[in-house]
Amino acid sequence: MTLAPLTLPRRSVLYVPGSNARALAKSASLPADGLILDLEDAVLPAAKLGARAAVLAAVAEQAFGHREVVVRINALDTEWGMGDLQAAALSGVDGILLPKVEGAATLLKAAYVLEQMGAPDSLRLWSMAETPRGILNLDAIARCTPRLSVIVLGTADLGKALRVPEVAGRAALVPALAHCVLAARAAGLDILDGVYARLTDLSGFEAECLQGRQLGFDGKTLLHPDQLPLCNDAFGVSATEAAGAAELIAAWEAAAASGAGVAVHEGRLVERLHVEAAQRQLALYQTIHDRTMPTQAPGTRPA
Repeated sequence: MTLAPLTLPRRSVLYVPGSNARALAKSASLPADGLILDLEDAVLPAAKLGARAAVLAAVAEQAFGHREVVVRINALDTEWGMGDLQAAALSGVDGILLPKVEGAATLLKAAYVLEQMGAPDSLRLWSMAETPRGILNLDAIARCTPRLSVIVLGTADLGKALRVPEVAGRAALVPALAHCVLAARAAGLDILDGVYARLTDLSGFEAECLQGRQLGFDGKTLLHPDQLPLCNDAFGVSATEAAGAAELIAAWEAAAASGAGVAVHEGRLVERLHVEAAQRQLALYQTIHDRTMPTQAPGTRPA
């Protein structure tokens, strides 16, 4: 059986206020796929420089394990933005998230600064899509630099700008959400759904996670650690789904070995496109499963 290339899980990405020392320390032990160490919305102006120093220290001192670590800087046109970008460039983080992006020029400027500073090629840019202009320009934004790897929805800011109420189902936002997924996929990028602010409404949060998965998002950004288990379940791959994917692949491979270009599995016509989707699903399951397995002693193999 052939698996797809390694798929990086981004089921759950938690915002961590850069000015909150306790939250920064705790974040390295949480079951999140990624962490956004936030210097923007979660930090008051008077605390911006202190938060930058605290985040850089946390990145230098803490072992975050498999967690992808991203710093959300302040907008480049603010008094802190360029300093944030330059400080993060050689800090060892995995990514830098730019807020309020409304055009490709912002990302191109950031990419240029990173190149001038000698930032490693592995340092990725993430881009917020949270304003009407940014959403309309997302196709060009998503294709403007090879450093860009993830689009992050800012649904609260977008809803405010559109003057729509926060209601279950997000009907007024669905066209914009679908447009963003389309633009991200056309550029080969991952895309994360926005936050759910009603922290005690876990049933509503779960419903929004499932909606996000159905719309095509890779995962969701979160505001509180209590949201992590439901989010990981919603955007993950269950053992049952993995077994079904493996069976579908095996059925197609058996048909291909007999010279057929298609297969029938459980009453469903299976073509190569279905196999590729199943391979990706199985690769994601395996990556997540491997992360949760107990660490093996050197030279030993799993039973």
